[in-house]
Amino acid sequence: MQRIKYTIDLAKTKASGEFRCPKCGVEMSPDDETEEYYTILETATKGDCLKKIILQHNRCGSQIHLVGFDSLKEKS
Repeated sequence: MQRIKYTIDLAKTKASGEFRCPKCGVEMSPDDETEEYYTILETATKGDCLKKIILQHNRCGSQIHLVGFDSLKEKS
């Protein structure tokens, strides 16, 4: 079974970083440390900057690539 991959630009999400799964619509939060909804598969950095996080959604199985960390840094 091939997993569906989605890319979410955090610059286009709520200020708190919450976003909905593009496949099933479940709202996910970066504050959720329980891994009930997602598991972090991989992180990508360049120097000291976070560039991408790849998540596995535990309920629907989609793979979500979070990008746009540079724009979040600019807003703060």
